[in-house]
Amino acid sequence: MEPEGVRHRTVEVARGVRLHVAETGPEDGPAVLLVHGFPDLWYGWRHQMAALAARGFRAVAPDLRGYGDSDAPAAAGSYTTFHLAGDLVALIADLGQPQVFVAGHDWGANVAWQLCLLRPDLVRALVNLSLVYNPRRSEGTPLQAIRAFCGEDHYMCRFQDPGVAEAEFALYDHRHKFKAILGMRNSAPIILSKGKTFFESLDSDGTLPAWLSEEDISYYADKFEKTGFTGGLNFYRCMDLNWELSAPWTGASVKVATKFIIGDLDALYNAPGVKDYIHKGGFKANVPNLEDVVILEGVGHFLNQEKPDEVSEHICEFFSKF
Repeated sequence: MEPEGVRHRTVEVARGVRLHVAETGPEDGPAVLLVHGFPDLWYGWRHQMAALAARGFRAVAPDLRGYGDSDAPAAAGSYTTFHLAGDLVALIADLGQPQVFVAGHDWGANVAWQLCLLRPDLVRALVNLSLVYNPRRSEGTPLQAIRAFCGEDHYMCRFQDPGVAEAEFALYDHRHKFKAILGMRNSAPIILSKGKTFFESLDSDGTLPAWLSEEDISYYADKFEKTGFTGGLNFYRCMDLNWELSAPWTGASVKVATKFIIGDLDALYNAPGVKDYIHKGGFKANVPNLEDVVILEGVGHFLNQEKPDEVSEHICEFFSKF
């Protein structure tokens, strides 16, 4: 459930776009910006917010555009990582601190990498979960690479056509959807077999994981009942557009002090080439101030909720160094 002392407000971050922001901890404490992924909300960081506030940090967790109680622009092209990082720049300005700490998970990690690439002056240190940084390459687009490794039925490819994934998602009760997604344990890439939906391909029977409550599932279900999934799916629909727009940063490294955490059952850790990239020097070459990599054993994708105390301690310990 929502931790005690959480304050809610909205912040205008772009013309016609207001983000819902949840925060806790002392308003004059060093700010930590917590950036969620798909399909998640500020609420996914509730455990870390309480832990950070107890250490004197000001924990700030927005619903990204298209999610929860934030605005959702209609155009799919309004969800590039440049738009999303720009929202965070505006939010940081609203906080009134020259620099903030940042933690990101899943797509939130992608946005955090982008923020550090574009505005490293705003980020004191970074902890990212689940998604490694890969610099832009000129050889081909992200979707071309995914198709080459995993084929057309990889879930990111199947998410591309507007309305198709939304229609599949609408076949299932919201509570079932979130029990299935948050509880998935299959470490293989998510490939949607012909005639099967995303949820039929998750290797999850929808049983409530022990680390979630029915109240947690209700919170997610109620928010996505209102918004649907289009905003979050549009992040994926901008993948190749992100690649086109980021041409000036081809080969660029992220130089912010960084800690990286991932579960060994996470499909992103088990994607082709990722383990070698993390453990054989490629990741460190592209993030030269990468100070630590933590692999949590027996842990899946939503590690900040599955192992809240461990992840919170890693984040608090790392940021406290600065």
